[in-house]
Amino acid sequence: MLTLTCPYCGVAAEETELAPGGEAHLKRFGPGSSDDDFEAYLFARSNPKGVHFERWRHAYGCGKWFLAARCTATLEVFGTYPAQSFTPPPELIAAIKAKRPDWKGFQ
Repeated sequence: MLTLTCPYCGVAAEETELAPGGEAHLKRFGPGSSDDDFEAYLFARSNPKGVHFERWRHAYGCGKWFLAARCTATLEVFGTYPAQSFTPPPELIAAIKAKRPDWKGFQ
């Protein structure tokens, strides 16, 4: 079972207490954007086998949204961090690179 630690309340919650929110760090396109950009924002998602950054909500806890880095193949969790972050924290990137030297990096 997937267990993520909420960075706000510190509770290690099982996936049944959480609500998934999809891919993290998407570039959002609003009014005035091209149809292609808006379509890509709505429908195009990466689905990597390996390290992936996702949004989660601590639904049965504090209720806050947060971001997590995990491996989609093994369910290994590298860490969680606040949802207001524009990029993953450097210490999280270092932890991923230490365990996955072949990782291409955050795009």
